[in-house]
Amino acid sequence: PPPPPHLTAAGFASQPAMKTAAATQHQVTVSAAQDLSSSEYQNVDGLRYDDGRYATFVESIRDTIVPPERIITDAVRTYAYGTDASFYRLVPKIVVKVHNEDEVSQILVQANKHQTPVTFRAAGTSLSGQAVTDSVLMKLSHTGDHFRNYTIHGNGEQITVEPGLIGGEINRLLAAHRRTCGHEQQYKIGPDPSSIDSCMIGGIIANNSSGMCCGVSQNTYHTLKDMRIVLLDGAVLDTADEASRASFMKSHAHLVSGVVDLATRIQADEELAALIRRKYSIKC
Repeated sequence: PPPPPHLTAAGFASQPAMKTAAATQHQVTVSAAQDLSSSEYQNVDGLRYDDGRYATFVESIRDTIVPPERIITDAVRTYAYGTDASFYRLVPKIVVKVHNEDEVSQILVQANKHQTPVTFRAAGTSLSGQAVTDSVLMKLSHTGDHFRNYTIHGNGEQITVEPGLIGGEINRLLAAHRRTCGHEQQYKIGPDPSSIDSCMIGGIIANNSSGMCCGVSQNTYHTLKDMRIVLLDGAVLDTADEASRASFMKSHAHLVSGVVDLATRIQADEELAALIRRKYSIKC
């Protein structure tokens, strides 16, 4: 990290120079405080000043969606949630601990209504700051009792899991399934991140995790068959369900057409398409 302001100058400056530096630093601090008091909310890290929208958001979800004890707004605990496994810090204004899909869906509707951006956190093992925010942090499976259902299919070649299960835990479940059922082949999930015994499947999926062994060919996206997704408007898309897919194509036609248009434009640009393929093949 960069040194504190004036650290080098103060170490070698004369006494008058040090006083000048201190006075300058004091003036800068006062100026920054004045700027902060006059700033308006912007949806940018560090500029999401509370203009009342966060208090309104809390009131919209308290008791009606989640109980007060699962909504954190005090300075000490929000500060504790202000970092993940990375060296970044963004202190959330609100931490909401969710227990099920219905709560997530309803909270996202309110967050969209009040324009309070949401960041999800599973285990918080991110090394790049994906699990920190200065807005609303939605925490999954904080007690180890929620978002942990799973179903192993056949001889273990497929497993359906909720986002609160740990990656290494899933591999151990598959190993136990093989031993119990006497299957010849041992299966495991594709991605093998270094934090596999700490990170949860929610973060693995959200970040398209890979690893030293799986490379690109067996990373998260290449070994994912289907997904159940909660959208910003509270709608739920289950890609394994034909009726859900058909309904989504109608209800969110504008979103679908936008994604298709983006893909078409990229594929039509031969140089850009080649660059993307090359970058995605580097770890193979």
